[in-house]
Amino acid sequence: MRARLALAVSAQVCELREVVLRDKPPELLQASPKATVPVLIDEGGRVIDQSLDIMLWALRHNDPGQWLRPERADLETMLALIAEFDDGFKYHLDRYKYAGRHDDADGAAAPAHRAQAAVYLDRLNAQLLSTPHLFGERAALADMALAPFVRQFAQTDTGWFAQQPWAPLQAWLSAFVNSALYGRIMQKYPKWESGTAGVSFPPDP
Repeated sequence: MRARLALAVSAQVCELREVVLRDKPPELLQASPKATVPVLIDEGGRVIDQSLDIMLWALRHNDPGQWLRPERADLETMLALIAEFDDGFKYHLDRYKYAGRHDDADGAAAPAHRAQAAVYLDRLNAQLLSTPHLFGERAALADMALAPFVRQFAQTDTGWFAQQPWAPLQAWLSAFVNSALYGRIMQKYPKWESGTAGVSFPPDP
């Protein structure tokens, strides 16, 4: 979702190949040994296989919304916040959302991981008290890099999320999921098969 957001807003047209991870095509394994998505191969053949790096690649080509230039911070500040969430929040999110998949076979630790993840969301909520976005009046890289993970957290137990005292955070997330950009990137695509062409992405507005 991160990669598609940046590709769409920057109008970087690519050939999209929708991969089903339970049936990974050999082309994916050849391109990136980590064998997860997203993977982008640029025009020069360079492989970029981290979602945040794909965002930066796309936005450095074209950044019409100035996602790399927030109103109240700089790129380094945003990247530091994103790194904290990628390292900490994502760890607890995975163990909350996918309870039982990790070392907690019966999912008993899920509430503890939810509580740890909520500490990060408390921080975002506090940051959103004064502005509708994390670093000002308009969305920037940090908003778009973090919102997909906050969405996953919220959807794990929508009732619990709605009951939390996070009105600014809830409004921020609602604005994201109801945006035209979100609607564009959530379009469904058929599974890509080896030897066939992909589809053009991003779709027309």
